[in-house]
Amino acid sequence: MMRWALWLLAGALLGGIVHLVTVLILPATATQDAYSRFSTMSEVNTVTPVPPPTPQNAVIPFMDPAFAAAVCRYDLSAGPIKLNVPVSIAYTSVSFYTRRGVAYYAINDRAAGRRAIELDLMTSAQRSNLPDDEEVTAADRLIVESPTSTGLIMVRALAPEAGLMPAVRNALNAARCRVDVKS
Repeated sequence: MMRWALWLLAGALLGGIVHLVTVLILPATATQDAYSRFSTMSEVNTVTPVPPPTPQNAVIPFMDPAFAAAVCRYDLSAGPIKLNVPVSIAYTSVSFYTRRGVAYYAINDRAAGRRAIELDLMTSAQRSNLPDDEEVTAADRLIVESPTSTGLIMVRALAPEAGLMPAVRNALNAARCRVDVKS
């Protein structure tokens, strides 16, 4: 009886180790991650609308049809990115992800407190090269440091009613993500 208990314990331990290793390695080996999916439909450093989800086809799994979405695949090797997203009717959020899908920053229209979400995205090295300007305070300029030089910026806006979806999509179409030549 004790022998069977040891075999069961060893099997459970081995199964747990295999499960843990698989869960940790699988995201790094996935070939159809979000960045790869968007690379075929969007240009680098450009905001591109995400097609609305249908029951048969969705670019991103589990997309909410009440939200309009847009994506910017960024590459900071040419310089910092200046992001400008107009606030939509009900709710707007901006989320930042590394190339491997790790979320590292998010902001919404209520936190921004303005008619547009404006920020600068740069690496730590690019931020350290910025001149120290005493006139510009943290309230004037929101700077987000990216842990990687490439990644995704997801912009989502809520349409509280189906009839408001065109207005929400127009707000997202006005979003800009481009290399900031001044910084």
